[in-house]
Amino acid sequence: MKETLKTLYTLVLLTIMVSCTPTPENVQQSNALPPIYPDYCDVTIPENIAPLNFLLRADCEAIEVKAGDIKINTKGNQVTFDIDDWKALMSQVAGNMINVTVTALIDGQWIEYKPFTWQVVKDKVDPYLTYRLIEPDYEIWNHVQIQQRCVENFDVNAIGHYEQLENRCMNCHTYANQDPKLSMMYVRGPGGGAILNRDGKLSKLNIPGSVYFGFSPTGRYITYSTQKIVPAFHSLASKRLEVYDAASNIYVADMQEHHVISSSLLSDSLKFETFPTFSPDGKYIYYCAADTVDLPGDIKQLQYALVRIPFDESTGTIGSQVDTLYNKRSVCHPRISPNGKYLLYTVADYGTFPIWHPEADLQMMNLETGAIDNLDIVNSQRSDTYHSWSSNSRWFVFASKRDDGLYGKPYFCYVDKDGKTHKPFCLPQLYPSFYDNNLKSFNAPELGKGKVPFDMEDVAKVMKQDYVNFK
Repeated sequence: MKETLKTLYTLVLLTIMVSCTPTPENVQQSNALPPIYPDYCDVTIPENIAPLNFLLRADCEAIEVKAGDIKINTKGNQVTFDIDDWKALMSQVAGNMINVTVTALIDGQWIEYKPFTWQVVKDKVDPYLTYRLIEPDYEIWNHVQIQQRCVENFDVNAIGHYEQLENRCMNCHTYANQDPKLSMMYVRGPGGGAILNRDGKLSKLNIPGSVYFGFSPTGRYITYSTQKIVPAFHSLASKRLEVYDAASNIYVADMQEHHVISSSLLSDSLKFETFPTFSPDGKYIYYCAADTVDLPGDIKQLQYALVRIPFDESTGTIGSQVDTLYNKRSVCHPRISPNGKYLLYTVADYGTFPIWHPEADLQMMNLETGAIDNLDIVNSQRSDTYHSWSSNSRWFVFASKRDDGLYGKPYFCYVDKDGKTHKPFCLPQLYPSFYDNNLKSFNAPELGKGKVPFDMEDVAKVMKQDYVNFK
């Protein structure tokens, strides 16, 4: 009897809620796309992405959304999809387009906006994303977290937290081949070190000064840069903060024998070398190199070229010839797609710290033909940088400040079988107003094939252990 009454009460409550929500009538057509945020109009998405919840940038009393077989009618301006309904829709339409119609009640008048589409592709994006959450300015840079988010839903957990690490700064978390069983992050400051995750077992490595690093295909080696980083402040409000290297070199660490491999070509006192990464076949180290200039006075003359040097993973030896691939603008963050076909990198007018450079854009080089794509559909009028690939080479994620010029957010871009890029979309959130209320930047996003087998408590414990020293 009680269960019957409970069910009846629930049905009555739902009926009251539905009846209180206005439904469209006397609809006026608009030729404009709906002003939704994030901008999910006419984007390409993977079938395994979380629901694209959004809000309408309008003072509306109610909103109705039709997306395929899903129909939502709700008060206010925020649209949140039921995750089970969403996943059923994605499974049903994968490989096809969804037509989306938004109708809003504004000042007593229902307005139906111009429909838009979601192209749902069967090429899935790697399901986990790690990133730094950090204040965009310099004053409280050490209040940083490294989080891991499942992009198939809205689950988030911290794998590094400043409160657990005596308010230390942490640099990005990097996977080996997008593999959650092998990854590394660096905790800075006295007693800090490189935190290596190998099958969930953490160790603290004494690799002094490592800042940017990347794994070789086998995971035996990492290539890393050491830097003396100097912050400087612009008089231009649009750029705010500049960071440059007073010195920087590149090395290779043998993770099996625990020794460091060096080359005079990667530690030239007349050059700055930074952002090293292995090619997927392990035959090259790609990096950025610039001639030294007087800093900070000649900062605008600091130009980094995209270069590479051979590496023999079977013997652990660095080659003797440096090849220049691109030097028309200053380059940083080279990343090669796992299939070895595309090289993605950031270009700016000068320097090596592009997040405060509104002119910073992504470019993509076809390594088979040498052709360069300026990625006009991807880039914005503000900083677009810090990118990584999905393991299937069909997606990359990058940090963009396109919304307000201040806070970086993760955007995903599809690269189809012909190498064509599609309009990117922002990481979906459970609450559509999340980005309006969030006061931290998403920095250095990295895609992974699974959840890493450790959390912030494990990192705090390993920080108290002895170092694994390198010779």
